[in-house]
Parts: sequence; C-alpha cells; structure tokens
Amino acid sequence: MALCTEEEQSEDYLFKVVLIGDSAVGKSNLLARFARDEFYPNSKSTIGVEFQTQKMDINGKEVKAQIWDTAGQERFRAVTSAYYRGAVGALLVYDISRRQTFDDIGRWLNELHTHSDMNVVTILVGNKSDLKDLREVSTAEGKALAEAQGLFFIETSALDSSNVAAAFQTVVIEIYNILSRKVIQTQELKKEDPAWMGSGKTIVLHDGNQEVDGQAKKGGCC
Repeated sequence: MALCTEEEQSEDYLFKVVLIGDSAVGKSNLLARFARDEFYPNSKSTIGVEFQTQKMDINGKEVKAQIWDTAGQERFRAVTSAYYRGAVGALLVYDISRRQTFDDIGRWLNELHTHSDMNVVTILVGNKSDLKDLREVSTAEGKALAEAQGLFFIETSALDSSNVAAAFQTVVIEIYNILSRKVIQTQELKKEDPAWMGSGKTIVLHDGNQEVDGQAKKGGCC
C-alpha cells in the first residue's frame, strides 16, 4: 500500500517524543536503557538539555524518534513550554514504589495539554516494576487511570529492561500509523478533487477513538 510519493519516501520521518514525570522516577534510565542499553544505579538528576535520536524501521520506512529528557527541570516545576514544543509523543512516567509520583500524574497531564497539542500520543509508564516488594501502586490502578484518560499503559523496569523498548515503540508506531492514515486521506482528497492544493508537506495529525487492549482509546498527535 503506497503511503506517500517517491519524493516523500526518500525522506526520513522524525518524531519528537518527551519524557515527563516526577523527579527520580527513572526517566533518564529508561532513555539510557532504550538508546544505549545502559543503566546507572546511582544516577543523579539530569542536568542540562539531553535528547537521544533512535532509528526504528516501521513497514520498511526509517523512522527517527528524537527523545527528550526533562534535564532536571521537574525538580523545580520549571519544565518550559519550549520543552514540549513540537512533541508528537510523550512517555508519562511514575514509580510504582512511590504513591506520590502516581498521584502527580494529573498535574503532568495538565501541563502536557497546556504546552502541547491535546492529541499528543501518550503512554502511561509505571516504572521500577522490579521493586515488587515495595509496590505502592497496583497494575490495576495504572490501567484504570490510563483508560480514564485515554492513554496507552505499560509497566517497565529500566533495571532489568522489561518492556522498555515496547514503551517507546508503542508511541512511535502509533504516531507513524496516524501519519500514514493522514497521507492516504490526503492522496484520496487529491484524487477526488484535482484542483485541491495542499500547503507543502505539513500534515496536522488527528485521529478518533481507537481500540487498545480491548479498551477505547483516544489517539493522535499534533
């Protein structure tokens, strides 16, 4: 199935994805594990802007995910609008062994929606699933919150690598799928109306409800 013209096929897709959540929930280690297969047990809060670009192959297309870390700003509730600008995906992370980080999810969602498009593809990530004996937030609670907010959901462990790649891939693949549907719709519109003129290659992504693990989910991105 053709998704774009030959000219467009030769170009890479680049999606900006942000990591958000309270300090010390493991955002930097999730990124380190996914991008470099590394883990820092005594890592300190991130200082300075940091992002990693990871390549993924989706349906024969090379997709680049530019993943941004909060650079320690979340400690001071100072994550700026510039951090969110252009983001089409987000990993919203909490620590399953710290109830407060889960209780703060609502605040992070409000901030994400304030500074970015309401339709950013978002996955709720319960990190540190290896800390089974210290768990304060059940898997059922995480799933329920994700369903209520229209988010994807997964539990991960940056320590033992569990589901780390899956968390990032879920977001990037969903963004790609939405983009692909929009390209097809644009092509169909051009066929129906030859006089229709698009404005460059800028595509605004928006999608309706979708099914995720049997649950209705709102998907899309800016």
